[in-house]
Amino acid sequence: MDSQSLVPLSTLKRGEKAYVVDLALNGLFRRRLLDLGIVPGTSLKCLGSAPAGDPIAYLVRGTVIALRSEDAQAIRVNSTLV
Repeated sequence: MDSQSLVPLSTLKRGEKAYVVDLALNGLFRRRLLDLGIVPGTSLKCLGSAPAGDPIAYLVRGTVIALRSEDAQAIRVNSTLV
């Protein structure tokens, strides 16, 4: 897989699906996302955003998780394999 196929999670549009490739985060927030099931290889779907555009809701392992755009920016996904 080349680096051009990786995009930030925050760039997904409503209804698009992708697989998590990498989390460019450290510390407690990274641990929290891993605990929520956002790990490499996990499939997720963008459900949409709040009227102001932030936060954005994602379906992850049957659970809806809302992330701030700046946090979703640090999660790299690949949508070409879905």
